[in-house]
Amino acid sequence: VGHCHPDIVKAAHEQNQLLNTNSRYLHDNLVDYAERLSKTLPEKLCIFYFLNSGSEANDLALRLARQYTKHEDVIVLDHAYHGHLTSLIDISPYKFRNLGGQKEWVHVAPVPDTYRGLYREDHEDSVTAYADEVKNIIGHAHKRGRKIAAFFAESLPSVGGQIIPPAGYFQKVAEHVHKAGGVFIADEIQVGFGRVGKHFWAFQLQGEDFIPDIVTMGKPIGNGHPLACVATTKGIAEAFAATGVEYFNTFGGNPVSCAIGLAVLDVIEKENLQAHATEVGNFLMKTLKEQQIKHPIIGDVRGCGLFIGVDLIKDPAE
Repeated sequence: VGHCHPDIVKAAHEQNQLLNTNSRYLHDNLVDYAERLSKTLPEKLCIFYFLNSGSEANDLALRLARQYTKHEDVIVLDHAYHGHLTSLIDISPYKFRNLGGQKEWVHVAPVPDTYRGLYREDHEDSVTAYADEVKNIIGHAHKRGRKIAAFFAESLPSVGGQIIPPAGYFQKVAEHVHKAGGVFIADEIQVGFGRVGKHFWAFQLQGEDFIPDIVTMGKPIGNGHPLACVATTKGIAEAFAATGVEYFNTFGGNPVSCAIGLAVLDVIEKENLQAHATEVGNFLMKTLKEQQIKHPIIGDVRGCGLFIGVDLIKDPAE
């Protein structure tokens, strides 16, 4: 919502003057904020855990998935990056290929890129083809006696090259993953909070019939303040609580963070920032496509709202 936005600065300052405690102490801001966030999401995603960073959120999402499914393995998209904790480096091909390599419980699916990927725009059914790659990974894992806990993906792969997955891909993947006893985790840390313009969450680009089992949030949620969140279903949260090991985060969900989170939602609404993302994004896409006609080095221009990629190439045929 912009650097040093006066509404955000004011919310932080006022709450700082009143009370800033660790989250053992109950405070209305926590409940008010969870309620406000819940209105932006499908009804099924109604339990919220507050944390300090996107990495913390993705780590907790992994724990939730494993506790709920009693499985270990994770399927991720190629080139993905999900955070800087050890657990997340392990599921980030972008990182682990230069570090300790791929763990046996990690499976890498091709990124659903219809420009550079395995199945391109001229393919008769790229959605099914890419989803079948995930189905085949599950089959191979089962043959080795392994079980899938989660498919973990950014709703729009960012580090992987600003990819827009073809609509319907997530539905088909979720079907295969659920059948294998796993859950679908949508990482909205870079692409949530209205960035895509027409929807508040990027996973909604896939269609109304798609709802992830877990959604993670970070970056824009606090406008630069360390704040993050995991949203999930009652069933998954209850399985997690059943261990008797309660979830606790000293500063996650403290009154100041929640006051800032509430202010961010206010500003997005008050200043029509979703519509703004659509308008500016459309302008950028239009003008970039005009450049594409002039310059052969621009192979592809793709995007949605303020999530835009320009693919620079050497040879159009290759």
